[in-house]
Amino acid sequence: MNQIDLKNKVAVVTGGARGIGRAIATRLLQSGAGVSLWDLDADAMAEAALELSKTGPVHVAQVDVTSEESVNAAAAKTADALGGIHILVNNAGVAGSTARLWELPVAEWRKVVEIDLIGPYLCCRAVVPHMLQAGWGRIVNIASIAGKEGNPNASHYSAAKAGVIALTKSLGKELATSNIVVNCVTPAVIETDILKQVGQKHIDYMLSKIPMNRFGKVEEAGALVAWLSSEDCSFTTGAVFDLSGGRATY
Repeated sequence: MNQIDLKNKVAVVTGGARGIGRAIATRLLQSGAGVSLWDLDADAMAEAALELSKTGPVHVAQVDVTSEESVNAAAAKTADALGGIHILVNNAGVAGSTARLWELPVAEWRKVVEIDLIGPYLCCRAVVPHMLQAGWGRIVNIASIAGKEGNPNASHYSAAKAGVIALTKSLGKELATSNIVVNCVTPAVIETDILKQVGQKHIDYMLSKIPMNRFGKVEEAGALVAWLSSEDCSFTTGAVFDLSGGRATY
C-alpha cells in the first residue's frame, strides 16, 4: 500500500458503515485521518466503528442525508467532537429498482434522486463552512459511470449521478480560490451489497461493458479517494476520475 499523509485531518464519510464507504474510511484511517462515519443504519455503523477504531480515531453520527436538520446537526457534532472537518466523501447512495422510465413509480424516482443527489448537496452545504474556517478542504463525490452514459432501466440513478457530476464542477469553481478542491469519482460496478438491489440481467449488462471483464474492488475506490483527499491533489478541482476498468471512453 502506498502511504498517503492525512495526519491531523478529519474526514466525514457518508454511507460509511459498509461497502465502498467502509473501504474509503479504512484507507483514510490508515493514512492518519480521524474519520466520522455518517450512516442511517445505526447497528451496521456501530459494528463498523468497533472494527475501524482498531486503526484510528472513529466518530459516528446517525444521519439521514435527505434531511437538512439531520445533516446540519451531524456536521456540528462532528466538528465539535473531532476539532473540525477537512474532508468530505459523499458516498451514501442507493441504486433503486430497475425498470423502464415510464414503469418506475414516481415515489421510487424521487427517493433515488433525494438520496443520491439532494444528499450530497445538503452535506456539502453543511460542511463547506467548516472547511472555509479551516482554510483547507477536500470534497470527493462518488458519482457513477451511469451519470456519463445513462444506463437503461436506471433513469433515476443515471440522472442523479449526472447531477452529482455537475454539482462537482459547479462547486469546484465556486471554491477554486479557497484552498478547497472538489472532485468526483465515476466507478463502473464495484463489488458491494448494492448489487443485491438490482437484477442479474442488469448486472450482466454492466459487466459486459467493462473491458477488464471484472468488477472493481472497494479497496481500489479507497485508494483513489485517499489521494483525492490529500495535499498532493492541489491543482485539480471540478474534475471527474473514472474507475471503470476501461469502460469510460471520455
